[in-house]
Amino acid sequence: MNPETYAARIAEITTGLGIPPDYAATRGLILQPEVGALVTARVLRNGRELQLDLATAAAWSAMVTAAAADQVTLLLLSGFRSVDYQRQIIERKLSEGQTLEQVLRVNAAPGYSEHHTGRAVDIGTPGCQALVEEFEQTAAFAWLARRAAEFGFLLSYPRNNPHGIIYEPWHWFHREIGHASAAR
Repeated sequence: MNPETYAARIAEITTGLGIPPDYAATRGLILQPEVGALVTARVLRNGRELQLDLATAAAWSAMVTAAAADQVTLLLLSGFRSVDYQRQIIERKLSEGQTLEQVLRVNAAPGYSEHHTGRAVDIGTPGCQALVEEFEQTAAFAWLARRAAEFGFLLSYPRNNPHGIIYEPWHWFHREIGHASAAR
């Protein structure tokens, strides 16, 4: 899909959800393209496949191996997420009674989630509930804070980030090493 067509599709979806036209500008977010080629990085017990782009999957695997050598277990909880799936998440939360403002503090609008790129990972570890701030108290988070950048992973949403998204110590984005200016 060409960039103009993609942008128009995203504008139609976000308008339909009631997201203001200035959402990206006020949040400092950029349009995130959906990745074309994916590989399976983990299969959950229910058979659901967690997928990443090829470079991210390789970096993830290397990082998991390095962490294991330091007796730290990293678990992939989420990877690629399509624009349509992101829309469904937001629609579900709105139908459950959450306000749009509440939802957008936790989930980026469709088209603006790093998960669309196949380069974002949500990370967990045994003994810690998934996707909670308490993850920052784990050995896994301490290891990531020290070593993730070696593998090209950066914390996307630190405390008081300019994007209006809650602190997510579990959400990391892969940039190819040596390409620090790559689009997020």
